[in-house]
Amino acid sequence: MAHSVQQLPYDLTALEPHISRETLEFHHGKHYAGYVAKLNAAIEGKDEDKLSLLDLVKKGPSTAYFNNAAQTWNHEFYFNAFSAKGAREPSGDLAMAISAKFGDFAKFREAFNAQATGLFGSGWTWLVLDGKGELAIVNTGNAGNPVNDGMTPLMTCDVWEHAYYIDYRNLRPDYLKGFWEVLDWNVVGQHYAAAK
Repeated sequence: MAHSVQQLPYDLTALEPHISRETLEFHHGKHYAGYVAKLNAAIEGKDEDKLSLLDLVKKGPSTAYFNNAAQTWNHEFYFNAFSAKGAREPSGDLAMAISAKFGDFAKFREAFNAQATGLFGSGWTWLVLDGKGELAIVNTGNAGNPVNDGMTPLMTCDVWEHAYYIDYRNLRPDYLKGFWEVLDWNVVGQHYAAAK
C-alpha cells in the first residue's frame, strides 16, 4: 500500500507568525513529502508494502526503511497537533497528570524546553507515557520514535533545524516559544485519553 502525503489540517498561513507559510512549504511540502516518497520507493513490491505506517516504525531501526517510515510518522504526528485557535494549555485528566508529575504546567514547559534545547544535533522531543504509564519527557535522535522503547507518544516537537531555520535561524529557544503558541492541547488530550 503506497503511503500518501497527508494534507495539513489548516491553511499554510494559519500558524503565522509563529510558523510561517514558507517554513510549512519547505517542511511539509519538501522534507516530509520527501520522506513519504523515499519510504514508498523502499517498500514497493515487498511484504512491508502491506503494513501500516506505525507497524513499519515498530519494526525498528535495523530495517532499511526505518528512517523514512519514522520520519513520515513523526511529521504527521507533529503537524496534526497544531491549530491556530486550539487550547494552549492542557485540561482535565491530562492537566492533573502534568501537575502531579512536574509541579504545574509552567514547570512542565520549562522541563520540556530544557530537554528540547539540550538535544545535540537533530531529533525530536516528546511527551510520552512510559512503560509504567507515567508521563515522561524524552528525546530521540534523528528519526527515533519512542514506540520502539515501549512508550506511547502524546506530543512531539521537531527539533531538526529544517523545522525552524527559516523563521528562527539557529535560535531553537525562540522556535520553542512559537511552538507553544500553535500546539493544540485538545489534540494532546485526545492522545492521552486514548492511551489510558
